[in-house]
Amino acid sequence: MLKKQQTRVLKKFRDYVIKQSRANLTRKKKNVSKDLYDSLEGKLKVMPNSFSLQFIMDEYGVFQDKGVSGKKKKYNTPFSYKRKRPPMQPLADWAKARGMKLRDSKGRFKKGGIRSLGFILQNHIFKYGIKPSLFFTKPFEAAYKKLPKDFIDSYGLDFEGFLDFSLKK
Repeated sequence: MLKKQQTRVLKKFRDYVIKQSRANLTRKKKNVSKDLYDSLEGKLKVMPNSFSLQFIMDEYGVFQDKGVSGKKKKYNTPFSYKRKRPPMQPLADWAKARGMKLRDSKGRFKKGGIRSLGFILQNHIFKYGIKPSLFFTKPFEAAYKKLPKDFIDSYGLDFEGFLDFSLKK
């Protein structure tokens, strides 16, 4: 049976990861719409002899965290653009939320609206990818290192397996 102390350790782990991940999103300016920030959630389920801990976020959060390799720029990530480009409309909405506009070399506004800017961003991301931000991975690693050794041993937790199992879309 999971003791109250072990349940407290798991809750503290979950809360630390969520809090630090949200702080990283804000610090790294990846929090324009707050959708990803608001979607971060940790679900802990304690059973008599085991537990389940899941971290949930919007699907694109995994790409923001791990990064995506582009056609020209490669990152150490399992994700890459090969043929399909990122969706244009969310990029156009992102640019609009940031107040971005097209300008020429002299700084004057050019013709073309937010949709044109969305296409430009889409092509740039396709070529150069998304740099890994590790907004979630770093807090998870830090919290994992702080877990008591006997706790890790008693549940046979290995870091990679725990991270893969815990991170759900």
